[in-house]
Amino acid sequence: MTTEELKSIKANKVIDARGTSCPGPILAAKKGIVDVKTGEIMEVLATDSGTQKDLPAWSKKMGHEYLGFVDDDGTFKLYIRRMK
Repeated sequence: MTTEELKSIKANKVIDARGTSCPGPILAAKKGIVDVKTGEIMEVLATDSGTQKDLPAWSKKMGHEYLGFVDDDGTFKLYIRRMK
């Protein structure tokens, strides 16, 4: 997805993992995804740059679709579509 498409996404659930470092954002995503229905989108807010690599890998491992991220002035907004 393009940056503009990502910016226009209205997530069904937002997880705020700002201020935590690995594995904090992944653990927050794992805990939050259970509240998201199949086909819906979860947005993870993070300030740890490692999350840009870790979250796509976690999404793939868990069978979800990683849509991309937007850097919003040091806060990374990462988007995942629950697939199962």
